[in-house]
Amino acid sequence: MTEFAQLLGIRHPIVLGPFGGLSSVDLTAAVSEAGGLGSYGLYGYDGERIRQTAVQLRERTEHPFAFNIWLPVGDEAEPGPQHAVFAQALQPFYEAVGVEVPARPERYLPSLDEQLDAIWDVAPAVLSVVYGVPSEAIMAQARSRGIRVVGTATTVAEALALEAGGVDAIVATGMEAAGHRVSFLRSAEESLVGTFALVPQVADAVRVPVIAAGGIADRRGVAAAFALGASAVQVGTAFLATSESAATDAHRAAIRSTSADASVLTRAMSGRLARGARNRVVRAIEASGTIAPFPMQNWLTGRFRTAAGQQNLGELQSLWLGQSASLARWDTASEVFDELVTGLPAS
Repeated sequence: MTEFAQLLGIRHPIVLGPFGGLSSVDLTAAVSEAGGLGSYGLYGYDGERIRQTAVQLRERTEHPFAFNIWLPVGDEAEPGPQHAVFAQALQPFYEAVGVEVPARPERYLPSLDEQLDAIWDVAPAVLSVVYGVPSEAIMAQARSRGIRVVGTATTVAEALALEAGGVDAIVATGMEAAGHRVSFLRSAEESLVGTFALVPQVADAVRVPVIAAGGIADRRGVAAAFALGASAVQVGTAFLATSESAATDAHRAAIRSTSADASVLTRAMSGRLARGARNRVVRAIEASGTIAPFPMQNWLTGRFRTAAGQQNLGELQSLWLGQSASLARWDTASEVFDELVTGLPAS
């Protein structure tokens, strides 16, 4: 059993990647029940929805699970007059799915304090964070409730900052990974380090357990991660392709059909750099040159992305996937988990 597995009391050092907007109770519970750490992304969730999600998860599993939040970095756009300008720029996509151009909301995201109040109430085994170092107040509240805290780094410098902040473990996420590049010390474009280079350097630099993420989809990736010094692996895209995830059929099809050189890093869908398939909506927004700042862009595209998902229109969705997407060959979470376990070092 690795240091990370011992720390959390789980059987296998396999972590489900948290998906902002694509997490499901079914998938999170399945990974925890299999002996790994199921994770659930809380991006955009208000306090009541967080509490409801915790209840649903505990009805499905008695084993540890993680809740994931995005820390504010200070440049988040607030609703203002510019909302209408950026909304009108996306009008063709609203029309394509039959929804109205959305009016300006009171807020784009719930406050961090609202989310944290709910998290302290429900006390998950693990709180994982992206886009920064948890404050001393967050760490103190987590410690008082027995909650382990996991940070996320895209560079060695970020890993050192997280360790200095007192986190229990660090996800070293390479540029191959699906979804948002969660850099916080320098821009995402200046922090594009591959998993194969990042993991051993982070493992050498810090004393806490390192969780390797990015490009890991089967037993070979798991074996490589441990050879590089990881104490656990975090896998996203391979699980996102399973029947238990909240992905649409079009999204699953994109995962299975997108080659490593066909995924792209783009700000088109959210205003922040993220890796996914370069579908029609990404191409069109990039060509327009009009992209709102985060989280305005994410909120605005979310209005048509939700409808597109309901209509299974993959060309109008955010099709997040990593560079190992085409290795995601399994249909159920248990099949993926069994494959990953095979790559773990003998205990």
